[in-house]
Amino acid sequence: MVCFCFLVDQTRKVKRSKPVAGSCSRCGGGASVADMITQTRFCYVPFYWKSWKAIMCTFCGAMLKSYR
Repeated sequence: MVCFCFLVDQTRKVKRSKPVAGSCSRCGGGASVADMITQTRFCYVPFYWKSWKAIMCTFCGAMLKSYR
């Protein structure tokens, strides 16, 4: 009998960010624009990644708007 184990996960990381004018609608904290990278891995080997921008809250970490 053969047992297959497929491990697929997706991670989001912030490459860099800088503050922008505005505030979070959820907590009232400051906002920042961030360059994000999404990486999909299969058995811990990355096979797909995508870079995109998002406006995030600096206090609660909520994603207010994404530009994909």
